[in-house]
Amino acid sequence: MTNQNVVLKTRAMLLSGVLASGILISPAGSQTAAPEAKTPVMVASAYKPNRFSRRAELQYGLIWGVDSLSVKSVESGEIIRFAYRVTNGEKAKTLNDKKFEPALIDPRAGVKLVVPKMEKVGALRQSSTPESGKSYWMAFSNKGRLVKRGDRVDVVIGGFRAQGLVVD
Repeated sequence: MTNQNVVLKTRAMLLSGVLASGILISPAGSQTAAPEAKTPVMVASAYKPNRFSRRAELQYGLIWGVDSLSVKSVESGEIIRFAYRVTNGEKAKTLNDKKFEPALIDPRAGVKLVVPKMEKVGALRQSSTPESGKSYWMAFSNKGRLVKRGDRVDVVIGGFRAQGLVVD
């Protein structure tokens, strides 16, 4: 037998020994007295849910003159806040127009939320003439907390319709 054959046979025997011991040890190692009860741990993800497609973002900017659309649950879920930044004040006039009644629609919950009107304050929305570079918001009443974080909602204001926005 050559020296190379001896080395190959030795390696084969070592490999088979390692594999056999792994097979024999596995079942014995898995038979423990009582498995410990593990509680699931929620780990916060660094990834944010997909807000909307790049194409939709371009559409909002080119047609409606807005970007940075966001929907957040605030005040312990009693209010849903829709915010946006104006890139073109002339195109964004529809969103701040008082004659259009904004609505937030959640198809999952089957509800349509409206902007509440307070006696002394008025509607909880900004209705001044939009200026480029400024951010604007409106608040929708979420009585009963039917719209929840993670839901995909639509915001409709006149002809403007933002679909599939994720509630933060």
